[in-house]
Amino acid sequence: MQKGKHTDRTRCVRAVQSKDARFDGWFFTAVLTTRIYCRPSCPAVPPKPENMTFLPSAASCQQAGFRACKRCRPDTSPGSPEWNRRADLVARAMRLIADGVVDRDGVPGLATRLGYSTRQIERQLLAELGAGPLALARAQRAQTARLLIETTALPMAEIAFAAGFSSIRSFNDTVREVFALTPSDLRTRVPKAPAGRAAQPAAPGALTLRLPFRAPLNPDNLFGHLAATAVPGVEEWRDGAFRRTLRLPYGHGITALTPRPDHIACRLTLSDLRDLPVAISRCRRMLDLDADPVAVDDQLRADPVLAPLVDKAPGRRVPRTVDEAEFAVRAVLGQQVSTAAARTHAARLVTAHGEPVDDPEGGLTHLFPAPGALAALDPESLAMPRTRRATFTTLVGRLADGSLRLGVESDWPETRAQLLALPGFGPWTADVIAMRALGDPDAFLPTDLGIRRAARELGLPSTPAALTARAAAWRPWRAYAVQYLWATDNHPINFLPV
Repeated sequence: MQKGKHTDRTRCVRAVQSKDARFDGWFFTAVLTTRIYCRPSCPAVPPKPENMTFLPSAASCQQAGFRACKRCRPDTSPGSPEWNRRADLVARAMRLIADGVVDRDGVPGLATRLGYSTRQIERQLLAELGAGPLALARAQRAQTARLLIETTALPMAEIAFAAGFSSIRSFNDTVREVFALTPSDLRTRVPKAPAGRAAQPAAPGALTLRLPFRAPLNPDNLFGHLAATAVPGVEEWRDGAFRRTLRLPYGHGITALTPRPDHIACRLTLSDLRDLPVAISRCRRMLDLDADPVAVDDQLRADPVLAPLVDKAPGRRVPRTVDEAEFAVRAVLGQQVSTAAARTHAARLVTAHGEPVDDPEGGLTHLFPAPGALAALDPESLAMPRTRRATFTTLVGRLADGSLRLGVESDWPETRAQLLALPGFGPWTADVIAMRALGDPDAFLPTDLGIRRAARELGLPSTPAALTARAAAWRPWRAYAVQYLWATDNHPINFLPV
């Protein structure tokens, strides 16, 4: 289902009648008779087709006067894959809204980050999503409020503040309007723990939640890559979970992410609960949970060389990052050295320049150093060749002074061109940043040694130019093809740690 396909009535009705969970988040079903909106896979008896209308976002449903279904909880659907596969204005705006920019800086701040006027942004969001940036941010606040109401014992006033509401009244009104329940009623509906089972004491600021995804999801390369490249002190694999520190707008946090058959278990410990929606958004983005694996795999499976790889382990995701600037720095540290050497270089920077954090539950010690801290260090202290040292100092200087911005709002081709203009940046470095930091699903690594080795073994062209030409049939999902090609190698990045 592509852009605007919520208007394909026949296909939407068919998805609802078959309760097809693959379309959750693609569109929402609003029922005219009950004034309730649902996800396509809602377990309730489907309404008559003449009573259905289809809308592109939860915010547009709420603006039209529909309330969220209490059974299927459409506000907890995976996000639309559209926002992760496109780099146009609407997609970039949606990624920024998910990252909390409207709540922190308002619509003018959103416009500034995108380089457009507020009128242009509002017009395009309304045209495609049926809701403007304020309504979209309000829907996200409502979802955050519900999560806090149902998973914590926090007073309602603290929840309102943490979810981003400006007043208790707007918090109460929004919850009642969206869920047709008061905040207190939402809390009383949460199932009580079984008798005799003592509640586990929660660390201050700790929350446990489920991150949904579209099946299938293969956790091996996703968690294997993150664990194999983990920077000591910032990241670790412990007790079946990938754990790492998070630098957030209002403070810092620690996330622990554990793969489960039908969700990712997420434990977040935050120094400021206002960072909850941003932390969730960044964890989802790192794990590529809003991808549409069926669309990706169907396209790649059409190539007879890739088909056996896809059939063997479908649902591979692109492991991404929670911090684009951090990943760019680590990409430079990893130029022409082994994974172990890159981790060692990064760990030294973390120990010397990272911000300390407390982690009573594990071995995390620091936030990864911010660009400003790295720009201030003495280049002679870097144990690397002079040319790579120049690449490193130029990058962190540009990141620190703001002349290079890497974020969810980045225009992929434009930013790639900016990276290639930096000294020491070749296609591999620019493309791995585009793939894993910027989130370009079509980024490709034809010069990567692992990709060229896999290509030779599979009978594909192994020279960069010829392989790029052969890979044209995989577009716009070449970053996912990279994951399948990498999986042919016996490397720790391809295996779930034990």
